[in-house]
Amino acid sequence: MEKYRILPHTADGKFEAFGGTLEEAFANAALALASLMWDWSRIAPKVEQLVRVEGSDKEQLLVKFLGEIVYLVETRQFLLGQVRKLEIRPHFEGLSLDAVLAGETLGSGHEIYGDVKAVTYHELAIEEGGPGEGSRVQVVVDM
Repeated sequence: MEKYRILPHTADGKFEAFGGTLEEAFANAALALASLMWDWSRIAPKVEQLVRVEGSDKEQLLVKFLGEIVYLVETRQFLLGQVRKLEIRPHFEGLSLDAVLAGETLGSGHEIYGDVKAVTYHELAIEEGGPGEGSRVQVVVDM
């Protein structure tokens, strides 16, 4: 199964990500986000970052999760290479997401070719299929 697809957009970045489960689609959305800025497949899993976000619904949870990756890039120069673990669970007032991200700290050997400024709700879509159908998310980011 294809992990993600970059879609045409007039001014910003747009992608859709796929997975057999919603968690896998969210993890692949993280890789799609990274692919707009660097080649995540060339990033070694040397450093782990733990991420926990809460949201009132799946859409808010996805925006907050991807926003955390943008935050980690900006504040810790963390380059995502893989999503080692991602769990979505019901929470007191909605949903929570716990993820273990692996990657490297930005260094002279890394090529950065894009800059995502923010994750938006514009054209945001989440389709969660039944058993065997898979899930899909679509995201637009400000670049």
